[in-house]
Amino acid sequence: MLRTKCQKATAIAILLHAVGLVGILFFDRAFFIAATPYLMLLMAALIFYTQENINPPFIIFFIICFAVGFAVELLGTSTGLLFGNYSYGNSMGPAIKNVPVVIGINWFLIIYCCGITINMLLERLSRKLEEMTGNPSPAVRFLSLVTDAAMLSVFFDWIMEPAANKLGYWTWGGNGSAPLYNYACWLVVSALLLLIFSFLKIGRRNIFAVNLLLIMMMFFMLIRTFL
Repeated sequence: MLRTKCQKATAIAILLHAVGLVGILFFDRAFFIAATPYLMLLMAALIFYTQENINPPFIIFFIICFAVGFAVELLGTSTGLLFGNYSYGNSMGPAIKNVPVVIGINWFLIIYCCGITINMLLERLSRKLEEMTGNPSPAVRFLSLVTDAAMLSVFFDWIMEPAANKLGYWTWGGNGSAPLYNYACWLVVSALLLLIFSFLKIGRRNIFAVNLLLIMMMFFMLIRTFL
């Protein structure tokens, strides 16, 4: 059943991102960019659809990611203390103090997908390592989950930044590029959220989340390359 849900969700995600990509590159760019908030909401709905166990800890994690993600963006745009000198455009839907509400969904999608991806990778590596040397230390696996997933989220942001700038999601001051400080802040905030992800007892096996991360990476890579 879960496999069937994953296949359906993956097909929908591929189709919608492909339509959006073609629309942005060859047709009505403004129209398809304006659809971004709805695409994010639908991807979050597909995460819920494919999640093996929607229990209170999972709901709590979603709320924390949404609230923390929105709060750090609000602090960043208002003060520059986080991420750097940047501001949002008008293409991401309703905003509070110039910060799109949907940005909290974006944080959830990235952190959850990165956490699930690294967790499932570590599960496979742990089985191999157990066959060779015995059961790996839980502390080592815990540290690997947090640090590796945080680094993966920073890598995702590095892919996304030039594309997001071209799409008008947000713009940077100075030379128009994201500063190193942005990625340092991403690493810290991501690691804190992934600590919560690691402590909460939520289902951490969701193949669709892995697929979605790859789909989103490919989408932004093609946008930054061809737009």
